[in-house]
Amino acid sequence: MTTSPETHPAGVAGSGATPADLDRAHTVVTTLRHRLRAAVKGRDEIVDLVLVALLADGHVLLEDYPGSGKTTLARALGEGIADDDLAEGIAPFRRIQFTPDLLPSDITGTNIFDMESQRFVFRPGPLFAHVVLADEINRTSPKVQAAMLEAMGEKQVTADNTSHALDALFFVIATQNPLDLAGTYPLPTPQLDRFLFKLVMKHIARDAEIEVLASYPTPTLSRAAATAQVRRSDVLAAREAMRSAVTIHPLFRDCLVDLARALRADPRTLQGASTRSLVLMLPALQARALLEGRDYVSPDDLAAIAPHVFGHRLVVAPGGANVDAILRDALTPQLERLARVTR
Repeated sequence: MTTSPETHPAGVAGSGATPADLDRAHTVVTTLRHRLRAAVKGRDEIVDLVLVALLADGHVLLEDYPGSGKTTLARALGEGIADDDLAEGIAPFRRIQFTPDLLPSDITGTNIFDMESQRFVFRPGPLFAHVVLADEINRTSPKVQAAMLEAMGEKQVTADNTSHALDALFFVIATQNPLDLAGTYPLPTPQLDRFLFKLVMKHIARDAEIEVLASYPTPTLSRAAATAQVRRSDVLAAREAMRSAVTIHPLFRDCLVDLARALRADPRTLQGASTRSLVLMLPALQARALLEGRDYVSPDDLAAIAPHVFGHRLVVAPGGANVDAILRDALTPQLERLARVTR
């Protein structure tokens, strides 16, 4: 790990974790990175951002084409995390294919009458997993989307007025197709705001596609299975170590607030960044720093993840304004401000 220079005083990070804890956290995330890169070729940036979201306790929305590797990515991540003293009913990975006729109880679970005990027993749905792939989430009804909203925001589901806690590691990778929009229900703003990142997956480079074909007949998940796993408790411990030991210069808080205010004030936007997004940015910045082997957040971390955090939260005014240009105009002054103080 690269240690923090004197110009990076502790900001939001505390002192609960030791350097050894942070080293173990870095080992956990690099082990998962190696596993995902073995399963999915040509997606190194996507892999890193998914791991950042996992460490930051966020969720990811992928806008992708069919056959782009999303299921392989999610399954490799879920199966790379081994159980340890989990409650019965928690699976490493679950895939939910969202359709218009899906009901909330199909994903949350339902109460079943048990003849032996003569009482209703809750049967958990597919949301009770480490990693959940919500495939084509915009094809289901608003009722099901609302159930997902509760699960993602509160880490619990409600069945017959009774709340049931999800696992602490609960992580959603949702997808939507950028082309086939007929018969879809666009995600409402509150649910979009629950996603830490929205990532656009394009077709991989030519060399990467050749590498995929060259690996035949070995299945991609078999390549991933040949790499090391991590334990659920290790991932949760890595989250805690990251939050308490990766330091954030106090100026980052000022810059994040000023960035959000600039986005809200821009005449090209109808809706800017939420306060929730600023709160989610802090652990995301720490996670990216940890992934890069540092115990402090740098301006490079902000530059790398800000477009993925704020892009899907902006509502652009009519007239064809470019979201990337709006973000660049608001972000550049803050990065220059940070560079002068934190270099």
